[in-house]
Amino acid sequence: MKQKKMSLALKTFIGFGLGIVIGLIFQEKATVLKPLGTIFLNMIRMIVVPLVFCSITAGVASLGDLRKLRSIGVKVVGLYALTSAISVALGLLMANITNPGQGFDMSALAESSQYEAQAMPSVLDTIVDAFPSNIFQSFVNTNMLQIIVFSIFLGVALIMMGEQGERLASAIQSFSDVMSKITAIVMEFSPIGVCALLADSVGAYGLKIFGPLGKLILTVYASDVILVFLMYVPMVALLARFPIGQFFKGIWKVWVVTLSTTSSAGSLPITTSVTNDDFGVSPELSSFSLPLGATINMNGGCIYYAAAIVMTAQIYGMELTPAALVNIVISTVLVAMGCPGVPGGAIIMTTILLTNMGLPLEIVGMIAGIFRLIDMANTTFNVTGDVVTTMVVARSEKMIEPPVAAARK
Repeated sequence: MKQKKMSLALKTFIGFGLGIVIGLIFQEKATVLKPLGTIFLNMIRMIVVPLVFCSITAGVASLGDLRKLRSIGVKVVGLYALTSAISVALGLLMANITNPGQGFDMSALAESSQYEAQAMPSVLDTIVDAFPSNIFQSFVNTNMLQIIVFSIFLGVALIMMGEQGERLASAIQSFSDVMSKITAIVMEFSPIGVCALLADSVGAYGLKIFGPLGKLILTVYASDVILVFLMYVPMVALLARFPIGQFFKGIWKVWVVTLSTTSSAGSLPITTSVTNDDFGVSPELSSFSLPLGATINMNGGCIYYAAAIVMTAQIYGMELTPAALVNIVISTVLVAMGCPGVPGGAIIMTTILLTNMGLPLEIVGMIAGIFRLIDMANTTFNVTGDVVTTMVVARSEKMIEPPVAAARK
């Protein structure tokens, strides 16, 4: 009898668990595996820019109708903004319940790294910066928002070109298919990469979760769990009309990768695969919605930002007025949309928000020390939001097929 081959997702999950065990046993010595994790992340970053560029361009061009593109774009961006605002509100509520800043050891701040104040980008600045002056420079700098804007323009131009545009779009789609094959090759290394990344993180920071920032970490994780059951599950069940059991059966494959890579953009290959193959969403939509979400949709990050602001205010005894809370919601959604979907980008955004609220920045150094633990949750629920929003829009646009398991019932 032929033995059934173990799936890549299961291998990656085993690597995930093994990495945690290695980190707990060998602690700081486990960081010797870090180069393997770095190589895996570099391979993922290697394919992100061409994958996003080709998938969005081909996706927009394949819609073939500017009115349909307008309808989808409004729904996707609108849902991303709405869910981000809800996430900020949840983070504020949870932080005021758990009070992560109370009883904080102020002496620890003197040992933390100092961070300079950052200017708060205005709405106009964010919009202006989204339009590249040199697309090649955008590629080199991995400015995903500028790459997405250029790709949308290119896709629209191909639609307007008619048959000639269709031929060019077909060529771009062929290159996108090649990138998908390269992605499949890279993801074969995910069990090793995930194991190394988790061993490094747990070995370096695992014991620090019980330190002075433990309440912040617990606040973020608890809020994310609530976010899943109070927002994501109803959206999947009621708006996307998709079986919840089938959803969790597929989404865990994404979570294993996001927890280890802490990169929304770097997780795009597995996110796209699960959204298309497991959830039946049309590639025409997912190739547009998911890369866009990896850049501007930060539900998990919004929870962290809100909790970090409340914690800092509590540490310094500063009261947040109702007007300040409204400012936090607006500012956080704006900043989250400009946060790069790469590891550590949220640290700079934290300094921007604290500066905007007139709060000291000393706490940022301590947060940076254990941020990978927070970023694991941030990325996981950022990407989950991308998938859920894509499924909801797909249902409204009739661009989703029922899963095979559900169709057989």
